[in-house]
Amino acid sequence: MSRQRRRSAHGGQNRLRIIGGQWRGRRLEFPDIPGLRPTPDRVRETLFNWLQTVIVGTRCLDLFAGSGALGLEALSRGATHCVFVDENRRAAAQIEAHLHTLHCNDGLTLQMPVHTFLERGPGDARYDIVFLDPPFAQGLIQTSIKLLEEKDWLNPGAHIYLETENQLRELPLPANWRLLKEKTSGQVTYRLVAINTP
Repeated sequence: MSRQRRRSAHGGQNRLRIIGGQWRGRRLEFPDIPGLRPTPDRVRETLFNWLQTVIVGTRCLDLFAGSGALGLEALSRGATHCVFVDENRRAAAQIEAHLHTLHCNDGLTLQMPVHTFLERGPGDARYDIVFLDPPFAQGLIQTSIKLLEEKDWLNPGAHIYLETENQLRELPLPANWRLLKEKTSGQVTYRLVAINTP
């Protein structure tokens, strides 16, 4: 998750808790990297309530993965595969360690800048759910949305989770993306959008 915000830890210093699914209640450490924190429990719970009817069997992409909380929660709840992308070496290594600890072979961790990853295109590996929570106030979410659309990363009907600073009131979306849900919690606004099917 986003690296440029600092927030008091919840559920223990530098620890995250998986809320639901096969690993429900598992607590995992994440590195002491400035600004790194998992999405708060209450936000994750809301998000996965939104996704509960579509999460099973999906291919997921966790961009700016940070602690890996969103992708790990998705795998716990029945996603079949998740690719975690983060440019920080320690964050990527810890996500890889989590996958090993959980005996999970359905995750892949890539250490590289997200936009380098997105620029290359998906090949034949398009995704059903994307978690997009970049550092705030750097224009990264707009660039990421553009690349996801232009490089054809998304399956028809895909869902995209977008987390931004709440000062970003208007978030331009591609014409075929529709806003399904939107909430604000503290300084964060989070949204779920879906790709219109042809």
